[in-house]
Amino acid sequence: MVSNPWALSATQDAAQREPIAITSYGRTSGYFVSAQEYAELQRLRVLERRAYRLSELPAEIADAIETGRMNPAHDHLNDLPKEQK
Repeated sequence: MVSNPWALSATQDAAQREPIAITSYGRTSGYFVSAQEYAELQRLRVLERRAYRLSELPAEIADAIETGRMNPAHDHLNDLPKEQK
C-alpha cells in the first residue's frame, strides 16, 4: 500500500503511459495499468482461442469453416494427401 498520496498520484499518472509492476520482496506480484489497458485486456480475453466439441460448434464458426477458402499461393498443399497414399 502506498502511504504517500503524492506517490500514488505519480504512479497513477505513470500507469497511463505504461503498465507499472507491483513488487513484493523483489518479485513482481501484479501490474498497475490504465483503464484503457485493462479494457483492452478484457476485450482480448473474449477473443482468445476456444475449443469446441463438434456437437457444440456455433453455427457461425461452422459456416466460416465450410465456406473458407485457402489462399491460392498454397494450392500445392492440396496434392500432399495424394502423394502420401
